[in-house]
Amino acid sequence: MNKIYLDNASTTPIRPEVIQEMANVMQTEFGNPSSTHSFGRGAKVILESARKSIAKQLNCSGQEIIFTSSGTEANNWILRNAVTKIGVKRIISTKIEHHAVLYPILELQKEFGIEVEFLAILANGHLDYLQLATLLEDPKSTLVSLMHVNNETGVVLDLNRVGELCKSANAYFHSDTVQSMGKTEIDLQEIQVDFLVASAHKFHGPKGVGFAYIKKNTTISPLIFGGEQEKGLRAGTEAVHQIAGMAKALEIAYQNLGNERNAIFELKKYTIEQLMNQFHLLKFNGGFETFYSILNIQLPFAPEKTAMILFELDMKGIAASRGSACQSGSIKPSHVLAEILSEEELRKPSLRISFNHQNTREEIDYFISCLAAM
Repeated sequence: MNKIYLDNASTTPIRPEVIQEMANVMQTEFGNPSSTHSFGRGAKVILESARKSIAKQLNCSGQEIIFTSSGTEANNWILRNAVTKIGVKRIISTKIEHHAVLYPILELQKEFGIEVEFLAILANGHLDYLQLATLLEDPKSTLVSLMHVNNETGVVLDLNRVGELCKSANAYFHSDTVQSMGKTEIDLQEIQVDFLVASAHKFHGPKGVGFAYIKKNTTISPLIFGGEQEKGLRAGTEAVHQIAGMAKALEIAYQNLGNERNAIFELKKYTIEQLMNQFHLLKFNGGFETFYSILNIQLPFAPEKTAMILFELDMKGIAASRGSACQSGSIKPSHVLAEILSEEELRKPSLRISFNHQNTREEIDYFISCLAAM
């Protein structure tokens, strides 16, 4: 059976070079980086070299990179600190954020009574920038929390535009860049952002490790207390092999970005052409001019096919999704699509196809032939 992986927005295969890097570290640098003997010092060198490597890719300082277990942890940490330590009284966000942002915001609203403003989402999946500008005219202490690339539709936020709006209004800006890190250029000397979040497994690195960018001189305190690791901001012995793997994955991602982005973009364009040839009433949720690695399609099938379509594809060796893998066990419709589709459209089957540089036209042809046979 063909085995075709089209769910790269969920997670990505680890590059062989990254696996080798992690294996080397586990074999030779197993010391605790907080220990002062030679084993610990060796691990510490690996840890700090990884930090410097990541900072170099993003054009920031190593001291602004803090390692975490995941993007979810980093998002929770930043959002809670904004309210409890920075003194934010209002959070501006959207209802199409990943639940790793949306749920902590709702919890903070319940726990501290902070004001939460959700921006309107237009029919094409983009937010209303004019509404954001208007809301920022209110001088109360504000954090704007908006994801760079929506993980379900691939709609891209204008980071520079939002950053400038926030800077002009003296508001803090937090962006979940889990879907874009390693897949597009991010220059932190150009973007006016206070907090960024990333997760290694989205750019061909290992699961269980991520990082937060915390802009220099920003007040922040730990979410997890214990030891003095990560400058006293994140207690717990660092997973040195995973961190080394993450740094290696990000380095390779940016080394190969031009060629791999072009290959994926061309494959996405081919997929769109073939889908439109096969299904004349096809709709692209969020449009088709979305982030180059993500395509969300609404198929002209009967609503009763919705429940079984992923199962039938899986039986034919094809991995795709309806949206965030974190919600795959839910029978509810996507909270993202619920903001931009009608009730009737929500009942129809929608699929998220997400690509990597290893996917081929032959795989797309097989995938579409399987859809056509349903």
